[in-house]
Amino acid sequence: MLIKGTEPFYYPGNQIACLLVHGFTSSPREMRPLGETLSAQGFTVLGIRLFAHGTRYQDMPRARWHDWIADIEDGWHLLDGYNRPVILIGFSLGGALSLYFSTLFPVKAIISIAAPYNIPRDPRSFFLKPFSLFYPYIPIHGQGVWFNQAEKINHIRYPNDSTRALAEIRDFLLLLQKVANQITSPALLIYSKNDPTIRAKDHHLEDLYQSINSQIKETLLVENSGHIIPLDAERTRVYNTCIEFIRRVVS
Repeated sequence: MLIKGTEPFYYPGNQIACLLVHGFTSSPREMRPLGETLSAQGFTVLGIRLFAHGTRYQDMPRARWHDWIADIEDGWHLLDGYNRPVILIGFSLGGALSLYFSTLFPVKAIISIAAPYNIPRDPRSFFLKPFSLFYPYIPIHGQGVWFNQAEKINHIRYPNDSTRALAEIRDFLLLLQKVANQITSPALLIYSKNDPTIRAKDHHLEDLYQSINSQIKETLLVENSGHIIPLDAERTRVYNTCIEFIRRVVS
């Protein structure tokens, strides 16, 4: 059963299709306001739900990164990606997945928001799989940094991280780093200086920017946002930047 409010969404529109991918342990809910804004501009919008998200945290240990890529592939086919321009817009893990997906299927452009690229420099990360046998979940304390307090209250995510799923993300990021030079679609990379999760000091933006081979690659760095950039205080600026970027690459 889905948690109320975590349902996928679809807004029909013009020939330009936007495929929205949410972040780890969250749901399409965090991408819906962006989807509504894009729909109001006339674009067709599909917000997918990744496997084991929006249900219960006990489902997450079964998830593998291949499942999440398959979810994006389903959405891409639903939007008829071979016959129309599809813009991939992913947040956090969804951004990293979208970048990788663009090496497998044709996409018109990628908008990656607060995507992880570098792996935390913690030797314990290499032992997450065996560790998960004894400690399957890691409680999440607090709600992170928010500049928009109203959205902080409404944000939906699991109360625990799955240790096994964190290991899956680590393995996936290692793969993404290996194939990043195959990313050639126009790319917009959005990050926040005050993100406590994808931290500026870990150089995700700089290293990703240098790794991809897109002829068109742009960046936006915001300040008045924590990690959940699509819902936080500078979201209007982010939305407008996304719209302007899409219009340029499809013109």
